[in-house]
Amino acid sequence: MSEELLINISPMESRVAVLDNGVLGEIYIERHHKLGLVGNIYLGTVVRVLPGMQAAFVDIGQARTAFLHVNDMQREPRPVAENKNKATDASNNERTIIEASADDLAITPPVVSAQSMEVVPVSKTLIQHRLHEGQRILVQVTKDQLGSKGARLTTNISLPSRYLVYLPSSEHIGISQRIDGEEERTRLKTELSSLMQTVNLKGGLIARTAAERVPVDKLEEDIYYLLQLWRTICARRQEMKPNQSSELIYQELSLPLRAIRDLVHADTEKVVIDNAQIYEQIRHFAKEFVPFVYDRIVHYTAEQSLFDVHRVEDDLRDALKRRVDLKSGGYLIIDQTEAMTTIDVNTGSFVGARSLEDTVYKTNLEATHAIARQLRLRNLGGIIILDFIDMLEQQHKDDILESLQSQLVQDYAKTKITQVSELGLVEMTRKRTRESLGQQLCEPCSTCQGRGFVKTAETVCFEIFREIMRCARTYNSPKKFTVVAHAAVIDLLLTSESDTVADLEYLLGRVITFDVENLYTQEQYDIVLD
Repeated sequence: MSEELLINISPMESRVAVLDNGVLGEIYIERHHKLGLVGNIYLGTVVRVLPGMQAAFVDIGQARTAFLHVNDMQREPRPVAENKNKATDASNNERTIIEASADDLAITPPVVSAQSMEVVPVSKTLIQHRLHEGQRILVQVTKDQLGSKGARLTTNISLPSRYLVYLPSSEHIGISQRIDGEEERTRLKTELSSLMQTVNLKGGLIARTAAERVPVDKLEEDIYYLLQLWRTICARRQEMKPNQSSELIYQELSLPLRAIRDLVHADTEKVVIDNAQIYEQIRHFAKEFVPFVYDRIVHYTAEQSLFDVHRVEDDLRDALKRRVDLKSGGYLIIDQTEAMTTIDVNTGSFVGARSLEDTVYKTNLEATHAIARQLRLRNLGGIIILDFIDMLEQQHKDDILESLQSQLVQDYAKTKITQVSELGLVEMTRKRTRESLGQQLCEPCSTCQGRGFVKTAETVCFEIFREIMRCARTYNSPKKFTVVAHAAVIDLLLTSESDTVADLEYLLGRVITFDVENLYTQEQYDIVLD
């Protein structure tokens, strides 16, 4: 598969588009006044402990307090005697590697037995025994603020590099599940274990997908980078002033640099950037950390917008619509709610040529490709219900599920799928760490308040009639009622509902007049008593 990265920079925001064979597959947006928090490390203050929820609220300096659950407080490392710092020459004799002491590399354990100095496992410890109000704690953001919910936190710090993820409070060496070969998995685990012993690195490591077939010297460079980064974080933590309630200890890289670190791989043909300053920053970053992509970085200088040339802007507009058309004539309807997202598959104008079962099967099969793309493009997460068109043959159901699973292999987010039910429904989950595209770019409609529909003009007319009668019973003095409403409502009152208005005037013995207010929505109205 051919893949390109397009990086668009403006004074307001940074955007990264991932093109798969020329088609927009993913979009990342970072607005400069509202930077994401995921990956940031804070020294925060516990403001409230909730034993009933086994959670705590932590002040990290944001508008909303962040949320820390006891399950996100991992087992802490056993206290170890301090080692002296050492210096070692690197293979190129040009770089000095500083070995961190065990104290530098360990997060201070919140709960340690004073007598045995044994760490108490989280599963056997209540949160009220680990945290108290006013306590300072080192935390990392795992999920951004979503709607009214504050950021989600963990005490299990993780620091990513190009090929590895460093876990200071773990002793585990893991390998990405996307690396399939058993021989390669064994090689990585062996080499990482050896490298950790060589530099006396305390903690754990995870080999990312990009680490597959990477030579040991590149892995060694990543370890040195992560080691120095953790030492810097520990030093900043110690420098925090006593009167500060929270402080940002480490800020994740900007979106363009994160894209180079996390998204480029051997199949990435080009990285195109339309900003000279960011172009130079990325080249410098790539030369040091991702050298294989250095020669593929291109500075776009044409007058026409980079995203317009590749139809990214058009695809973005389409990604905010409910309906997604399929090439065959079928279509999807995507509805996102707070509880879940539903995707309904329809045959539309596609009638097939052989039988109804064949038409349904082909539509569902095509839909699996579109669904996988839309999940990535819209960044839909949480519970997702897929309503495929009912199929009779079990083999067809199995084929649809297999096709969906194969398409989701390309997804960076973790997904889990159930079997196709008798009703043709597939339940799945997709890990959610940031806002969806719709949540980033849109807000609830001021007219319908997010319902997705408004009352008809006729319904509003009837509400007005009931309100006039209510006012007539409550107030005896008014001689006239003036209805102020949207033009469509007033028009209906003066035409189709004019007989009802006349009957109401006769019944109440009062005059009813009408005024149009162009600023009102169709559901808004006022009754003025004269």
